[in-house]
This record gives sequence, C-alpha cells and structure tokens, in this order.
Amino acid sequence: MKKHKWIRKAMARRFIVAVLLIVQLALLLLFIASSTAASKWIPFFLSAISICVGIHVINERGKPGFKMTWLFTVLIFPVFGGLLYLLATRQASGAYVRRRLCKARAEATGRFEKDAQLLSAAAHAYPACATQQRYLQSFAGFPIYQNTAAVYYPSGESFYDALLADLQQAERYIFLEFFIIEEGVMWNSILEVLRKKAEAGLDVRLMFDDMGCFLTLPKEYPKYLESMGIKCQVFSPFTPVLSVLQNNRDHRKIASIDGKVAFTGGANLADEYINAYDKHGRWRDAAIRLSGDAAWSLTLVFLELWRFASGSDEDCFAYRPAPSPFSPSYEAGTFVQPYADNPLDNENVSEHVYMQIIQNARDYVYISTPYLIIDDTMISALTLAAKSGVDVRILTPQRWDKRLVHITTRSYYRELIKAGVKIYEYKDGFNHAKTFVSDDRVATVGTVNLDYRSLYLHYECGVAVYGGSVVAAARDDFLRVLSECVRITPQSCAVSTPKRLFQDILRIFAPLM
Repeated sequence: MKKHKWIRKAMARRFIVAVLLIVQLALLLLFIASSTAASKWIPFFLSAISICVGIHVINERGKPGFKMTWLFTVLIFPVFGGLLYLLATRQASGAYVRRRLCKARAEATGRFEKDAQLLSAAAHAYPACATQQRYLQSFAGFPIYQNTAAVYYPSGESFYDALLADLQQAERYIFLEFFIIEEGVMWNSILEVLRKKAEAGLDVRLMFDDMGCFLTLPKEYPKYLESMGIKCQVFSPFTPVLSVLQNNRDHRKIASIDGKVAFTGGANLADEYINAYDKHGRWRDAAIRLSGDAAWSLTLVFLELWRFASGSDEDCFAYRPAPSPFSPSYEAGTFVQPYADNPLDNENVSEHVYMQIIQNARDYVYISTPYLIIDDTMISALTLAAKSGVDVRILTPQRWDKRLVHITTRSYYRELIKAGVKIYEYKDGFNHAKTFVSDDRVATVGTVNLDYRSLYLHYECGVAVYGGSVVAAARDDFLRVLSECVRITPQSCAVSTPKRLFQDILRIFAPLM
C-alpha cells in the first residue's frame, strides 16, 4: 500500500513541476557557463552586475540575515550570483502580486472596527502591554476585543475534538484555511461533516497551500471537493518558474464557524497532529478557540486572503454574525487581539509581537517553538532579558523533522545559554507548539515559528490574550511539559570544531531553511 502511494505521488503533476524547476536552474547555469566561455566580455559584465547587486543589498532596507545570504552567494559565485539575485527577486510578477495583496490588505483594514475606548481600557488594565496593543490596533490594523471567551488547548487531540464538535453546530458557513491536509482519521472525519453541511446548503470553503500539500493530496483534489459542494482554493499553485514568490507560503491555520467561533494554532489537518500516526514520536501542539466578538476578526483574516487567492470581490460584511450578548464564559478583565502577517507588506507583525513580549517581560517569558533560527535582533532581545534577571525559557524538540534545520537550531544554544537563557528539548517526540507566555499577563498562541520562514516569508496568524485563564493555561502547560524534557547544558551542546564550522555555514543560509 505504501509503495503504491509513493508511486502515485511520484507520477503526480507536482513531481513533474519540481523536476522542471531543477532543469530550468541547470539550463540557466549552463547558459551562463557557455556564454562566459564564448566571450571574454560577458564575465566582466556579469561581475559588474554582481558588484551592483552587492551594493544594493547592503543599502536596501531588510533583515541582515537575508543580506548576508545573498552577499555570501555573490562572493562564492561572483560571475552569476548577481544575475541569480535579479532573477529570484526582481520579477514583474512579484511586483504585481505585491500590489494586489497590499490593495486587499488596505480594503480589509477598513472592515476591522477599532474601539479606541476599549484600547484605552486594555492599556489601563495591562500597562506593560500597552505598546503592543497600540501597535497591533493603531498601526497593524488588528483590533482588541472583549466579549470573547477564549480556550487554550494543550494538544492536537483536544483541539480536534473541539473543532469537530463546533463544525457539527455550523448554521451558515464554515471557512477553513490550513497549510497541510492529508487523508486519514482526522481529515476524513472533518470532510464528512463538511460534505453534510454543504449538502444542507451551508457555504463551505477550504483553502490549502499547494506546497504544504505537495505530497499529501492529488492534483484533482479541488475538483473532488467541489463535487461535494465545497468551494476550494489552492493557495499559490506550485509552478515550474523560478520565482521568489514560491517562498511565500500560506502557513496559517484558521477555522471559522459562522463568524461566531474561530480556531487557530499549530495543528494542521493530518493524523500526526492528533497522534493517530506516530511520525516523530509523541506530537505536542497547542491551539486556541475564540467564541464571541474576536472570532469575527479571524474570519476577516480568512476572507482577505480568500479574496486575494480567488480574485473575487465579495462583500465581507455579508458574513458578519448578528450582535450577540455577552458570552456566559466571558472573563471580565480579559482582552483578546487576533493578528495576522503577510510577507509582502514589509511589516513583520509576528516578529514585533514576539519582540514586545520579550522586551516587556519583568519576571519570566516562556517560549515554545519547533525551530529556533533567529537573527541578531532576536538574539539580543533574548539575551538582554536573561541578563536583566528575567527567567527566559525556550522549549524545542529533541526529535527532529528536518535534520539540517535541527542542527542549525542547536547552533544558537551556546550563545543563549551563556547569557542565562534556559533551553529545554522535548525528548519523547516532536514539539510543534508555537506559544509565548509572560508574567501571568500576556500569552500568544498561533502558527508562527521562531525561524526566518515564519517570521519573514510566510502568511501567518496568531492570537494575543491579555489576562485570564488562557494565560494561566499556557503557563501551566509549559511548566508541566518540562518534566518530559531534558535541559540543555553548555556541555551537552558542545560540538567538535568541524561540526561547529558546519553549523556556522548553515547559519549563513538560515533564511533559506
């Protein structure tokens, strides 16, 4: 059965597309090599391009890590490194997509209703978080809410049970957006609910990332879903064209039911996330459920990217739920602020949320992430907090899903531990939870890893919660799982000189991981 499955995947269109990309790159390099051999002037011309590119990269606004990667590429390949940069980053299609997305973002921003009085109340209740609250609402455009019940789920299994129950209660629509979907126990049971709801006349929509489902779904799957009455969008279809846009994947996980209930978190719709399939040992994840006013915010985040992907111009307000009284489980004094990030607007919203939590911490900050590949700014924030007496703890997995990424993650341990940061590795499986919690007053749960891809290249989302049971639950879950971890010491992360050199080389190319 497994063999036949892999044969089917190998013959799929996506495999052919990947081969075409490799062939395209090989032909490009062959053309450059043959051209330089045929004319003595071409190497000088290409080298001049590389020098100009190097000057441009140094002076343009951007993250130092990305600059270093391109400068190192130009240094190693002085003849065609600059040309490769231009082909990868300066395509007309990229500018067109950026304009479309910025237009969609501007239109969506007007649909988020911001309450200045509520923002003032939140800042008064949590003054240490006021700068983050103002940044997200006043600049990034994501309002703060009350009248919302929030629930933290410490596992994929608990998230799955809650999601399935809420899907069955849907009355108007179901909107799903996920990075990975794979047939199995989890997805098949959800799909059965979606099929029945579509038959009953509900507006059921699914958007998934083409790269995320590269080896998990056949190319005809959207037609299969549409035959059931489920509207489907494949985000950024993988095409045989060398383009930086292929890096910008939809890594969000959003489920919206009637605009009244919404979920996000780390779990995708595949069996390893609920431990129905042992992929990397025991899988640890986290999610959050919103019911009430803030659920509409995540619904708008979904509709913004759906409109961008589909090219539709529908009225988002048509999906807004009718005003409802306070939820019985609403916690007085708790504020909720969903947010989203896209890689084409030059605003690193998720990074700024994480940075502000670290910089505003006074007692502790606990961080859970599957990957730890960070730039100097984040390293400085973490080490400064630890040196200032803040209890900084970071939880990563001991069992890896990507070998080179794990080796690179471990290369950051030495510097962080030396500054006083405590690092733990989850030893019984894979830690996939993406959470921050600090000082019993703020927590964020979402899709954002501590790596270059999530922070700068992917479409992401999360929920910041100020006060209440979610903050306490995220804290307690983090502390509980430490008993299933091994603390990393300077001795345990020491490596030989050749391996350290290898790690240093990997860090140069960290933005590509």
